[in-house]
This record gives sequence, structure tokens and C-alpha cells, in this order.
Amino acid sequence: MPWKSQGGGPWGGGQGPWGGGPSGPKPPDIEEILRKSQDRFKRFLPGGVGGARGFVLIAIAVVAIWLASGFYRVQPGEQGVELLFGRFVKLTSPGLNYWFPSPIGEVTTPNVERTNTINIGFRGGETVRSVGVRDVPQESLMLTGDQNIIDIDFVVQWRVKSASDFLFNIREPEPTIKIVAESAMREVVGKTTLEDALTVKRQDVEDRTRDLLQNILDEYGAGVLIADVKLQKVDPPAQVIDAFNDVQRARQDKERKQNEALTYSNDILPRAKGEAQRMIQDATAYKEKLIREAEGEANRFLSVYNAYLQNKDVTRTRLYLERMQQVLKDSEKVIIDKGGTGVVPYLPLPELRRRTEQPASGAEGAAK
Repeated sequence: MPWKSQGGGPWGGGQGPWGGGPSGPKPPDIEEILRKSQDRFKRFLPGGVGGARGFVLIAIAVVAIWLASGFYRVQPGEQGVELLFGRFVKLTSPGLNYWFPSPIGEVTTPNVERTNTINIGFRGGETVRSVGVRDVPQESLMLTGDQNIIDIDFVVQWRVKSASDFLFNIREPEPTIKIVAESAMREVVGKTTLEDALTVKRQDVEDRTRDLLQNILDEYGAGVLIADVKLQKVDPPAQVIDAFNDVQRARQDKERKQNEALTYSNDILPRAKGEAQRMIQDATAYKEKLIREAEGEANRFLSVYNAYLQNKDVTRTRLYLERMQQVLKDSEKVIIDKGGTGVVPYLPLPELRRRTEQPASGAEGAAK
């Protein structure tokens, strides 16, 4: 052997690996250690290892450990689903619980409060604006109600509503939700025109799709709650988007012109209505004035007529004098005797008054 050369062994100087020579400390005896361990274990189990009592104690310990493995904890936001021989028994709430250990019982704890997201029409990001997003045309291209093609990317947010239904009623929940969501969106878009889907009815499309998707999943007994359906991108196909943008700009110009015309209409119509109302009020006032004057004339005539009926001579004379006063008030008067025998002298007071007024008016003109 090579180690028998001059040093007495591979460690040199005739020493062993523990630093002693032939008369130094000896290595530990493995067999002695195992024997002592067996003796201690036998003393712990009275009657020896092969005794019946020892086997009973071992069996009790194994059973106790197996039963203790039935304790489990349900974390907040989770729901415990207890199975007995693979069959659903009950649901448990968060906290420390106990159930039959495996293989008799089994417990599953799905998270029922986490909101899960499914992207339809695109991959690679949470939104279509994320970096590295890849479009999936076979999912996003849909036919509208007016026979146009539209490119829609949307997101479905869902949670577990019933853990037992979610685990046992459908085999692959997430792919099922994705397929049903795509089908529901196609049905809703197929009943909506292209213009409505792009503009005024985006929210309506989201709401109708969410309701339809929830109804279908409830019929399946999927145990899923659809939290929301959000449209990410709603555009015409890329091949015709330029022409569509031209149409949109023309539509915007049309709406702008309509708004300007409506503004002008709102300005001119109130003024015209106000003018018409003023004319109606003036006409009504004039009508009331004429009616009142006519009524006054009629009442005056009736009063004269009644007076005439009571004393015809007096009334006739009064009417004659009133009329003559109106006829002769601006004329030169010459009074002739009724018998025609001569001219009755009179004092020409009007003539004197005119002659007096003329010099006064001439003096005022000269002063000016």
C-alpha cells in the first residue's frame, strides 16, 4: 500500500486522523453508538420494541399525527371548500378550521375577493396602450348591425361568487369565461350600428355585454361574478380607418353647422315671438279702447234719447244750439232779425280780439 512508506500512514508520523498514534485516542465506534440508541429507545418503551404495548403506542402516535393534520387555516379573502371522499360537503369562512385529513377529506381554499382580468382582442399588457401589446384580429374583428366591420378590444373583470360552483360545475373556468365574453360582445355589437358603437352607445354596449355574460354564466352555474366589461379600443379596421376619419370629420363639420344654425334660431325666435306678443298686446289695447269709446257713445246717445222722450222741445232746442255752436264758432257772425226787418246791432268782440292779438304777435317777432 502507498501509505505504508516512511511515515507510517497517509497522515505522516504514524498518527491517525484524530491526531494520536497507535497509543492515542481512538475513533468513535458507530456500532456502539447505534447500540446505545436502541437501548434508550427500548427503555422508553416498556416491554421492548417487539411488545404489543410498543406497537399500540406507535399506532396511537401515528393516528394522533394524522388527525392533527386536519387543521387548516383559511386566509382573509379566501373561502374553504370541504370535500369528503371527493364530494362537496360545505363552505367555511376565514380562520382556523378542522376537517377530516387526507385521504378521507380534502380542503380547497380559492380566493373569492381577488378581481381577475381577461383581455380579449389583444395580448401582452393590461391595456391596449401598454408597450408590446399584440393585436388578435380573430377575436377583435366583429360585424355590426348595419353590416360594417369594427375592431373592438375589451377587458373582462370577474370574481368568484360561489367557490363550490366555480370548482365543480365547469372544468376550465377562465377559458370558458373568455369564450362566453367574446360571444356576448359579438351578439351585442351585432345589434348595434357602427356609428352608435363608436360614439354615443359605448357605455350601453358595455352594460348590455356584462348583463348578457352574467346571465349565460349563471345558466352554466359557473359561480362567477362579472364585475365589469370595459371597452379599450373601438375603431374601424386599419385598412379603412383613413376613409372613416374623413367621414368623421365631415360629420363633425355637419354637427358644427347644425349647432350654429340652432344658436341663430335660439337668438332670432325669442325676439320674433316677443315682437309678435307686443303687437298682439297693442292690438288688444286698441280693440279695448274702441269698444269703450263705442260703449260711451252709445250710452251718451241713449241718455240723450231718454231726455228727448221726456221733453222733446227742450231737447230739440238744446241739440240745435249745440250744433249751431259747433258750426259757427270759427265764422264771422251776422245776426239778422227773425222777421227780416233789419240788422240787429251787436258787439264784434271776436274781431276786436283778433285785431288786438295781431299787433302783439308782430311785436314778439320783431323782438326775436
